[in-house]
Amino acid sequence: MVNRQESLFAAVTFFAKTHPGEVCGSNGLPLTPNSIAILGRSQRLKEIKHPNLCQYLDVIRGKHERTIVVSEYGGCTLQDKAKEPLGTNEVLRIFYQISLALNQLHQFKIVVHNLEPRHILLDSSNNVKLFNYGLYYLTNGGDYVPFPIGNIKYMPPERLMGSKNNIKSDVWSLGVIIAELLLQCTFWPNLKISNISRKILSFCQAPNVFEKIAREHNRLELYQNLSEDLCSMIESCLAVRPTERPLPSALLQLPLFKDNLSSYQIAPNEKSSVLLLRMPLEQIYYWWQLAGGDVQADLKKEGLIRSEAPILSIPQVVCLNGNIIGPKRSQSYLMDDRVVPLKLQNLIERLKGLPATAYYPLIHCPKFPYIFGVGMDQLPLVIREKDIEYQFYRGYPYTADLIRNEAAIDIPPLLRGPIWSCLLDVIPNGSYKKIDKFTPTSTDRQIEVDIPRCHQYDELLSSPEGHRKLKRLLKAWVTAHPQYVYWQGLDSLTAPFLYLNFNNEELAFLSVFKFIARYLQWFFLKDNSAVIKEYLCKFKQLTAFHEPVLAQHLVSICFIPELFAIPWFLTMFSHVFPLHKILHLWDKLMLGDNSYPLFIGIAILKQLKSTLLASGFNECILLFSDLPDIVMENCVVESQKMYEITPKSIAHRFYVNRDHELGPFDITSDITLADLQEEMCPHISANDLTYMLRNTPEKMLILDIRNISDFNRVHLPHSINIPYVSLQFGDKSLDFLNVPQLQEKLQGKIIICISNIHENAVKFSKFLVECGVSQVCVLHKEYLYFFFFFLSNSADQQQINLRHSVKRQRFFYDCEIKSAEMSNMPDKCTSHLPNEKRANANALNK
Repeated sequence: MVNRQESLFAAVTFFAKTHPGEVCGSNGLPLTPNSIAILGRSQRLKEIKHPNLCQYLDVIRGKHERTIVVSEYGGCTLQDKAKEPLGTNEVLRIFYQISLALNQLHQFKIVVHNLEPRHILLDSSNNVKLFNYGLYYLTNGGDYVPFPIGNIKYMPPERLMGSKNNIKSDVWSLGVIIAELLLQCTFWPNLKISNISRKILSFCQAPNVFEKIAREHNRLELYQNLSEDLCSMIESCLAVRPTERPLPSALLQLPLFKDNLSSYQIAPNEKSSVLLLRMPLEQIYYWWQLAGGDVQADLKKEGLIRSEAPILSIPQVVCLNGNIIGPKRSQSYLMDDRVVPLKLQNLIERLKGLPATAYYPLIHCPKFPYIFGVGMDQLPLVIREKDIEYQFYRGYPYTADLIRNEAAIDIPPLLRGPIWSCLLDVIPNGSYKKIDKFTPTSTDRQIEVDIPRCHQYDELLSSPEGHRKLKRLLKAWVTAHPQYVYWQGLDSLTAPFLYLNFNNEELAFLSVFKFIARYLQWFFLKDNSAVIKEYLCKFKQLTAFHEPVLAQHLVSICFIPELFAIPWFLTMFSHVFPLHKILHLWDKLMLGDNSYPLFIGIAILKQLKSTLLASGFNECILLFSDLPDIVMENCVVESQKMYEITPKSIAHRFYVNRDHELGPFDITSDITLADLQEEMCPHISANDLTYMLRNTPEKMLILDIRNISDFNRVHLPHSINIPYVSLQFGDKSLDFLNVPQLQEKLQGKIIICISNIHENAVKFSKFLVECGVSQVCVLHKEYLYFFFFFLSNSADQQQINLRHSVKRQRFFYDCEIKSAEMSNMPDKCTSHLPNEKRANANALNK
């Protein structure tokens, strides 16, 4: 018997069948290796959790079509247990619990076809667990492997004649196993396979199979001593015709069990004194891997994986039809059904010094302060994700705010799927099942073309099961959004969610649904040109805001974002980067708003800055056609830094979903797409300017380009007056502005250009960018009058004209309120108000 502290899971390995030669499918692409198809099918087995079934934990694809299956394993086999005679009650208990397991598999429409005593495990309380029950399902009924599945002694006659996928076959196997236990012998121990086949086929002529077996093995007396109900139950399981055999659910309702049901049910095991062994099995396996566990290394130690010189496998002759003539296949490729338990000593040793509270890190509870792993959050993300102690402490709080706070540090790979769904406010509601995913549509052809090219380096997504799931998700999304159309790139956008929620299509679908609504609203309209153009214009302006030299160079060589950035934003970079980089990138993306992807794009350009500055148009085209390796951690850090220091209105777009209506001092809709395309610098709203004046005046610098008389009459304190009429933009140098130490004053500040003529502010801001000044923006159009019209001593003709042009009393009322708010700022604009107007503003504020 295997000690639970020594092993909780084990591995078996086999080789999948290889395709002969370079065989291609009907689509002209090479056939998917059978080992990848097995990997895709295996994911469904991970969903099955039942007390009488060993839990599947992992399927690993090795070299040369090798497949390694890791699943729960513990206790002793029924084969070993049956070496000593078992009492009738023990046999009935085993029968009942195996029936429970088969009934659960029947709910999942899975047949075992591999049921035999060595695949039935018993723990110290004689509780039953079926082991290796998914081999037939994994291999698609044995089609993916070169060996037969199942022990012929336990096969029913119909299986020998070619019948497959019938749960009644497992009922026959159960009947044979229980018959062996009751008759206290192993059937046909010395017969060859051919003779056993004849014996089983001969049962087709027998009126009572159970009695015939007992006579053949000289166990007639034991058979006659069995109760009539018990014999009847076994005989029904061994009925020659499958239609006459009962289903597992019917076996569970037999009167034979109802009389003493409590003694046949699962007995609870004592909790282990080792806290680690109380944790969910999938978590223990994950930590075992982080602690240095290597399945393939353990299989090598046991001799199941053997290395041979490659020269020994070189074929002597390769025929045109793909057949190979040469040395015989190595013996190491033969089926070896040994089970290798995976030891836990190393993991237990690594974690033995942890306090008991560490196993239940209630980071949401103030009574248990989150002090574990302090300081490790400063280490690189790659190191943190591989560190056993750090990952062990990463709990999963249940409140949205705490999840967001913890996700800002990092997201544990084991929990990334459910955490992403929480960050996207996903609530499963069963709606996915109601969506038609099978009716042919006009987009099916394009979907079928795109899927075989979508992240096919990933073994899971490249499997036939991955293709089927991805197609269902895409068809469901198109059906659920009749106002949208399928654009190429939607497959790449969906792939990360499928990868993380492979066994939960609804969660993957709802995550895509919420993700697109948050970050890609209206991108998938049939005519999305206005949305794309606005997005790219804002990207160009933000690039000028953070990287003016690079932005000016790209403009000078006519290398516009339309040439390289559309695939970036249409797929949120999932078409550009490999999957493992996308996961880290989206960890941070999920925490930001719809503007965050723009900063990711700028961070990518910053990493390529030196190359881009030294390149012309043709070189840039070549560079982005095969994008160099991007250090994703640096990209994440840079994008986060830019996102945090940029005022929200700088990245404002109109084609987004909003939680609240825009106010009169936000960016208004009077700015057109043509305006955006002409202007190099972004706009800042009066709200953001007011906020910065109140809270962070040291981080901003206002350049007022009105004439001197207007500036002297009213201006914002600490602003610098550079009259526009005296400017000459021929020489791109700040020295010509005649402002002492201007370069030092601009350093690290957000530069806000204001003027009573908007076109002048636009030209001046462009001049600053051409001089290499970063973080330059323009106060948004009419709302600069908020600072002048209501704060001046008298209204000149221009301001009167403004009142008539706006024609909105609400606007002026809001301006009065804003003026009143400004009265609370000491040493600010209200010091220039006449007494009467200041009193009115204070009254409004109250």
